[in-house]
Amino acid sequence: MFDALSDRLTDVFRKIRGRGRITEDNVRDVMRDIRTALLEADVNVGVVKQFTDEVLAKALGSEVIRSLHPDQLMVKIVHDELVRLLGPVDPRIPYVTPPPTVILMAGLQGSGKTTTCGKLAVYTMKHGKRPLLVAADLKRPAAIDQLQVLGGQIGVPVYVERDHQHAVRVCRNGILEARKTDRDVVILDTAGRLAIDEEMMQEVAQIAAATHPHQIYLVLDAMTGQDAVNTAKAFNERLELDAVILTKFDSDTRGGAALSVRRVTGKPIKFIGVGEKLDAIEEFHADRIAGRILGMGDVVTLVEKAQQQFNAEEAARLQQKMKSGLTLEDFLEQMKKMQSMGSMKSILKMIPGLGSDLKNLEIDEDEIRRMEAIILSMTPRERRHPEIIEASRRRRIARGSGTEPQDVSGLIKSFFQAREMMKAMSGMSMMQRMRVGTQFAQMSMFGGKMPKIKGLSKADRRRIDRKEKRRRRKKGR
Repeated sequence: MFDALSDRLTDVFRKIRGRGRITEDNVRDVMRDIRTALLEADVNVGVVKQFTDEVLAKALGSEVIRSLHPDQLMVKIVHDELVRLLGPVDPRIPYVTPPPTVILMAGLQGSGKTTTCGKLAVYTMKHGKRPLLVAADLKRPAAIDQLQVLGGQIGVPVYVERDHQHAVRVCRNGILEARKTDRDVVILDTAGRLAIDEEMMQEVAQIAAATHPHQIYLVLDAMTGQDAVNTAKAFNERLELDAVILTKFDSDTRGGAALSVRRVTGKPIKFIGVGEKLDAIEEFHADRIAGRILGMGDVVTLVEKAQQQFNAEEAARLQQKMKSGLTLEDFLEQMKKMQSMGSMKSILKMIPGLGSDLKNLEIDEDEIRRMEAIILSMTPRERRHPEIIEASRRRRIARGSGTEPQDVSGLIKSFFQAREMMKAMSGMSMMQRMRVGTQFAQMSMFGGKMPKIKGLSKADRRRIDRKEKRRRRKKGR
C-alpha cells in the first residue's frame, strides 16, 4: 500500500530539491501536485481539500520560501500534517480490571473479520492474556467452523452454540464461559453481510446493548477504497465505534481508505493486517506510516520485528560469527529469520534512504526458496566448508535442488563476498548493519555483483575483491 502515492510525492519534492530559493508560485505548484497525487490515491475529496489547505497555510506562513533547504522543510510540513490526519491513536488495548475485557468485532463479509479475530487473539496472547473466541456469526455458512479451525491453530478455545440462531444469547453465554474458565479477553465474532442492511445493523446493535463491550472494532478491507470509508461512517452511526482495523494493508492498493477514515468518521485506525499468517497484525502508528509514505523509512518497526526474531544471546552469537566467518548453515538460519519478518522488499522499505532506490527494483521472493533448496541439497560438511565444492559436487547439488550448476556457483560466489562484507561491517553502527544485513539475504539476486553499501570503505571493497580473485584463481575458474 502507498507505493504509488509515495512515488508521486517523491517526484513532487524532487522538483524543488536543490533550489537555493523558491517562490510562492513554486509552493502552490507543489501543493497542486500533492492534491493530484492524493486524489489519484483515492483519498476522500473533502479530506484532500482540507489537508492541502492546511499544508499550504503552514508553508506560506513559515520560512519555506526563505529557507536554505525548502524541500526538506516542505517534507517536514507534509509529514506533520499526515501524522495529524492519521492520528493520534493509542494502539494499545485498554484491558479492564476485573477481567474479562470484551471486544466486539463488526464488519462486512469478505473484510477478513473472522481471520482478524484469530490475529487479535494472537496479539493479546503476546501481551500475556488468555483469550476466548466466541462464534456469534450464525448467518454465514461455515463461519463457526472457520473460527474453530483458527482457534485450533493458535491454541485458543472457541465458544460455540449450534442449536439455535440467537447471536445475543451466544455472546452472553460466551462471556459467562470466559468468567468460569478464567479467560481475561473475550473476542466476539459477529455476523456480517455482503452489504449494509438493517437486519445486520439491528443484530450487532442488540449484541452491543446486551454485552456492553469495552471495545468495538470495525474491520475494513483496505482494497475497497472509499467504500470502506462509507461503511465505517454507516457503522459509526449505529454503534459507538472505538477504532478501525484495516485488513489487507500489504495489498497493492492506493491507500485512500487509510488516509480518509480518521478524518471522515473521527475514529482512529488501531491495527493493520499485513499478511495471511495469524501473527501478521501490527499496531498502527501514525508517525511511522507517514514516514513510509514519504520514503523516510520506519526504523522503529524494523527494529521491533528484528527483536521478535533475534534475542540478545543470538545477537551476541551472530556478532562473534561475523568476526570469525559465517557458514552456509548460518546463512540459511538468518535467511529463514528474515523471511519470517516479511517480504524482502517490505523490509528494505523500512530502511531510511532506500525508498526511492527500490522503485524499479524487482525482488524475486522465489529466489530465496531456490537458495534454500540449494543449501539443503549440500552435505553438512559442504555447508560449513563451501570451498570444497568443485564441479562434480556442484552438479550433484544442482540435481538435488532442481537448479543448474551455474546457480550453485553463483550462490557460493555471493556467499564468499557476503561473508567478507560481514567481517568488514563488524565495527559498523547498528543502522549500517541493518542495511547490509538485508542485502546479505539477497546477495545471489545481484548475480555476484557487489552492491554499493554505505559504511563499507573503498579499502574494504578492494580487499574483498582481491580475496575473491585469489579464490577463483585457486579453483581454476
